This record gives sequence, structure tokens and C-alpha cells, in this order.
Amino acid sequence: MTPTDPAVAARAIHVRPGHRSAVTRTLPEETAVAMVYGGTTQAVMMATPADLEDFAWGFSLSEGIVTDAAQIARLEVLAHPKGAEVQMWLAEDRAEALAARRRFMAGPVGCGLCGIDSLDQALRALPDLGGAGPVMDADAVAGATDALRGWQPLHDRTRAVHAAGFLIPGQGIVLAREDVGRHNALDKLIGAMARQGVDAGRGAFVLTSRVSTEMVQKCAMAGGAVIVAVSAPTAHALRLAEGAGITLAAFARGEGFDLFCHPERLRAEVSDVA
Repeated sequence: MTPTDPAVAARAIHVRPGHRSAVTRTLPEETAVAMVYGGTTQAVMMATPADLEDFAWGFSLSEGIVTDAAQIARLEVLAHPKGAEVQMWLAEDRAEALAARRRFMAGPVGCGLCGIDSLDQALRALPDLGGAGPVMDADAVAGATDALRGWQPLHDRTRAVHAAGFLIPGQGIVLAREDVGRHNALDKLIGAMARQGVDAGRGAFVLTSRVSTEMVQKCAMAGGAVIVAVSAPTAHALRLAEGAGITLAAFARGEGFDLFCHPERLRAEVSDVA
């Protein structure tokens, strides 16, 4: 049957020089999740079996299948012996648009771009977020990934999953989601925000991963003008963020961070660097 617990216990032998001992480790669960629109499978991904409704909403929004949560007329999660299906029915105009692009996304898309067979689709135009978004204090940006640690119960159990959180200035992290896949965690977060009416323009997406092209694309499609990550961006991801008007801060760990583009959203507290 489809697993429902996002983590499971496993026995192992802990080996160190001159010593071995039996231990029990907690491992993150993953299962096949099919995104099904109007009875036809659009994508299948390996994901943590939790927050699947959030995952479906976020995937639909971040991939441009819908542009508004109201365009998903109905959603149902169905368990299967080999995984789970998220069945969705779309508004008529979105169903027609999806039918036109369906052949380009057949197959797994867990890496974020798999199944896209044209450069135009892979490097799709992003909304211009220049002038949108919050003004952030430097200490809030620097401490964002540390703050996210308090929202990672599955990571605490397994040490093997990613998280994506949403930080609002003055409030801290207000929402987060976890998954074995960094893209999945972000999609789940975007979906949860849409379902709860949290405006992505009010704060920053905080990531426990590197910032790759598709992570910038997903944040931009959700309307997020600030990204804070624990690791580095790729060169192309930086170009995308710069072109979309997104403030990108990376290597955010404790006391400091590297600010790569659009510093206008960072509240001035020190003199400019020469």
C-alpha cells in the first residue's frame, strides 16, 4: 500500500574504528505521485507522501498549468498499491490549454525540467517583479535559514530532506514544507500559500538547497521577489533572477550572506562596498 508516514525506522550497524554497534535510524519515505488532470497523467514524481494537496496546487501554479488556484475546480488524492494519484479537474479554458502542451511533459519531472522538450519551454519568460516585494533587514536575511531549521521536523528525524519556507519581515518564517526533492518542497510550499491566501509578494522564499534555474522559475511564477538560500546559485539562475527583478541572497548562514542582485530590497544599514 502507499506509505502514509513520511519517515520510517530502519536498522543499521554503526561502524567506527575498533567499534561496531546496532543502531536505529529514521529514513525519509518517498513514493510515486502522479499528477492527473482530467483523467490523464501529466507527470509522475518521487515525493515524500505528505502534503500532497499542497504539492498538487503548487506544481500546477509553478508550472503554469493554472494561473490562479480557483482554476482547479476539484481535487482528490487517491491511494494505489504502488503510489498515489492526485486527480484534478480544471476550468474549461485551462483544460484546453493543458491539452495543447501535454505531449511536452510526459514522464518524470522530479528534477524540475525533465520532460520538457523545447528550449522555449525550458527557458520560459518570467514575470517582471521589479518594484514588487518587501524591504528586508540584513539580519533577517542572514538568519533566515537558521530560522527555517525550527520548521523541519522531518529533517530532524531523518537528516535527509529539503525544506522551503516563507519569511515575512517582522514575523519570521510563517509557513514551510519538506520533501526528499527540493523542487517538491518548494511546490508544496507554493501550494500551501495559495490555499491559505499568503501573498508571495509580502516576503522571501527561503531554501535549504542551491538555487538552480527551475527554482528561480517556480518562485517567479508564484510572484516571489526575494529568494534566500543556504547554498549557491547557478550562473544561469542568477541571470534569470536579475532579469526577473528578483533579489537573490545565497550562502545565508548565521551572521552573513552574499547578495547577488537587486540590493534595493535590502534596507541600507552600512555604507556601500567600494
